[in-house]
Amino acid sequence: MKFGVHAGLWMARWTDEITPILKTVADLGYDGVEVSLLGMTTEKAAALAGQVRDHGLEITCSDGLSKDADITSPDPEVRAAGVRYLRWAIETTASLGSHGLAGVVYAPWGVFDPVNKPVRAERSAAAFAELDNDLARHEVTLGLEAINRFETDLVNTAAEATALATASGSDRVGVLLDTFHMNIEEKDVAGAITATGDRLVHFHVSDNDRGVPGSGHAPWQEAVQGLRALGYDRWIVTEMFVMAGNPASADLNIWRDLEPDPTAAAAQALSFMRQTFA
Repeated sequence: MKFGVHAGLWMARWTDEITPILKTVADLGYDGVEVSLLGMTTEKAAALAGQVRDHGLEITCSDGLSKDADITSPDPEVRAAGVRYLRWAIETTASLGSHGLAGVVYAPWGVFDPVNKPVRAERSAAAFAELDNDLARHEVTLGLEAINRFETDLVNTAAEATALATASGSDRVGVLLDTFHMNIEEKDVAGAITATGDRLVHFHVSDNDRGVPGSGHAPWQEAVQGLRALGYDRWIVTEMFVMAGNPASADLNIWRDLEPDPTAAAAQALSFMRQTFA
């Protein structure tokens, strides 16, 4: 099992320079860093890949779709733009030296259309089927993240994420689960994790307020029970957002400082993760 931290913990904007964060992550003792492809360019990725290796880290990637690249759209041109974007994201993930790309990649974040949910899910699955060869060629696995009802209506639970991944028909499409979202949406966290089976390819941890795991009331023993039942040994990444007053935090509705210092939060999170999951 490997432990990582999302670079967004320290970022005020998604376009911020990631290089200074790498030394902090390495000094804390993490195995890897997770970076968002929001604000990434092909040129930045090429430079960042070497810098990550120089710090002795591995890398995982996360991403999301914009409204003009919505693979669930009724407009075929918009869907095609979404597939093109995801192709770029898969290639960029591989160029960074990562084998994992995860996040809200099935529909734009914050878009709601519950009446058309079934057909939107079908379009999303069809797009992932179209990307199967790209995923295989670049040896990248895609993780569909189940997020809470206030951020999407399409995939809120582990069961919905698993169903969409299965509908894609691709063995390279799996599921990302996150304790923050599961704490809101799942009645049985251990059971939800276990039922995901071998589709579970990535796991995020933060507590119920998106702060340090172990500092709130998220159901940690249930999470451990579910992961152990699966024999899960992939990445566990702490994805915390704790600083108010900057654009990235506003995107995620962080309106007060949840922790006094991001680096201290990262250190506490790693200690908790090792004690709880190792």
